[in-house]
Amino acid sequence: MQARWFSSAGLPPHMVIGMPALSPTMNQGNITKWRKQEGDKIEVGDVICEIETDKATLEFETLEEGYLAKILVPEGSKDVQVGQPIYVTVEESDDIEKIPADTSFGGDHKEDESSGSAAQTVEVDAAEQSPVMSRISPAAKMLIKEHGLNASLLKASGPRGTLLKGDVLAALKSGTALSSAKEKTAPAAPSPQPARDSQVHSQTTSPKSGTFEDITNTQIRKVIAKRLLESKQTTPHLYLSKDVILDPLLAFRNELKEQHGVKVSVNDIVIKAVALALRNVPEANAYWDNLKEEAQKCDSVDISIAVATEKGLMTPIIRNADQKTISAISSEVKQLAEKARAGKLAPNEFQGGTFSISNLGMYPVDHFCAIINPPQAGILAVGRGNKVVEPVMDNDGTEKAAVVTKMMLTLSADHRIFDGQVGGKFFTELALNFSDIRRLLL
Repeated sequence: MQARWFSSAGLPPHMVIGMPALSPTMNQGNITKWRKQEGDKIEVGDVICEIETDKATLEFETLEEGYLAKILVPEGSKDVQVGQPIYVTVEESDDIEKIPADTSFGGDHKEDESSGSAAQTVEVDAAEQSPVMSRISPAAKMLIKEHGLNASLLKASGPRGTLLKGDVLAALKSGTALSSAKEKTAPAAPSPQPARDSQVHSQTTSPKSGTFEDITNTQIRKVIAKRLLESKQTTPHLYLSKDVILDPLLAFRNELKEQHGVKVSVNDIVIKAVALALRNVPEANAYWDNLKEEAQKCDSVDISIAVATEKGLMTPIIRNADQKTISAISSEVKQLAEKARAGKLAPNEFQGGTFSISNLGMYPVDHFCAIINPPQAGILAVGRGNKVVEPVMDNDGTEKAAVVTKMMLTLSADHRIFDGQVGGKFFTELALNFSDIRRLLL
């Protein structure tokens, strides 16, 4: 957290607090909610606001006591740079009124920065300027030129009267923009027939070019996109696939439920099976050390599980999964998944991990290849179970047709660590865990 004391410029002693770095890789964040308001008394440890980082939404606690004099970055602000001033505190309550509302502390308006972001504004062309609105975003300006609209007739909703892209799209949808465009471009004495043709043409063509919508990325999705690209560019991916018979696992799951009242998912059992396979093949539970240019074995088996959230994919970790019971894994998975969807994961609950599992078995996905999450060396993609007819050997040695449930597993591995032999040994152990489910109880 960056803080600066000031007492000059006729202002009382006050502290300017900058956007903190709440994770090692954070360089910007979003202010999702202010938990304290201007004028509130704050104590050491009080939660000032909630900040969405590149990993999760975390609570920002103050390290100083005083009074919240001014909020510099409003709730909902996005891409606030680490170190940018976000609020001001004073020591005495009487000093709050001594800080004028229009005082600038170098970080009040992000739209003034020349960072090239979507929030940056440009001046309107002289022909489009009006005394009411003098700021317009680049995307809005492009739409105005494309549709030949009069910017002075559009209602702006952005900061300091800035006309945003959404304002133009809303006007196009309501039809007010089309009517204003016709008034601006129509000739002085148009004939009735051309006017009707022009109106029909405008109404049929304009909506086609205005049906797109920008999807705002969360900090989590931005980091995911960056890391996945780096993974594919810097990690030599080796892909190995094998289908396993799922019936012993399903029978074991039903037995736990009916005889012991224990409810676990297929994914819970898969986590245990993978963890034991990694423990028995320790060279697969490793990572690549770029400095030493060699593989380093991990001391523990920590399984990262992929959890889909509204803000992006999170990977909470089941630590020492090989040492835990299936029921303990099931309980921990539920707790971590709930916290991930609520954006409340602590850093130690998603940072690290030695191997990942991505399960799409709940969807109609038979087979897929996942991307390695560096610095891990492997991720197992789990497809859905499908019933197939296969020849099986009867007890008397005769072959007969039988219906079995098969599930496809695909390993994406770092080829610097996994060669064919290591991958083969890993799948051998994993297949044994599925065929003889009692191995999971040892």
